[in-house]
Amino acid sequence: MSKRKILISACLIGENVKYDGGNNALHVKVLEQWREEGVLVSLCPEVLGGLNVPRPACEVLEGTTTVLCKSGEDVSEEFAKGAKESLRIAQEEGVCMAILKARSPSCGKEIIYDGTFTSTRVKDSGITCKLLQESGITVFSEEELFLAEAFWRQKGE
Repeated sequence: MSKRKILISACLIGENVKYDGGNNALHVKVLEQWREEGVLVSLCPEVLGGLNVPRPACEVLEGTTTVLCKSGEDVSEEFAKGAKESLRIAQEEGVCMAILKARSPSCGKEIIYDGTFTSTRVKDSGITCKLLQESGITVFSEEELFLAEAFWRQKGE
């Protein structure tokens, strides 16, 4: 049987894939442990969808699957493509859970920005997060690492 895996937003482990060319690296013991064990599968749905680094900031229009850049460009197709590719990789790798970047238009879980670029938050999830959840993959944000670690132990081999 192959080893269980954890999908993780690439920016959370220090890859410079954020829209501004930076990252959101977390320096926590459990992520280092999982990295050493070889169970992390890192990816960036937006890059997988064909968007560049850096790229304009994007937000999901509230209550839709339409994703717009701050410039007004519609990048919904790229976000959908990135979500589908993320799911394909997750399934191929045997991922049982995901740790995704909070509030991201792709990865945000339960709270994202509303598409007005005014820092207004709404109760919704990002495009990739929704697809992973609909496909049966349990998703945590990086703000829920304690819960993710407990889930991982509970699902232990």
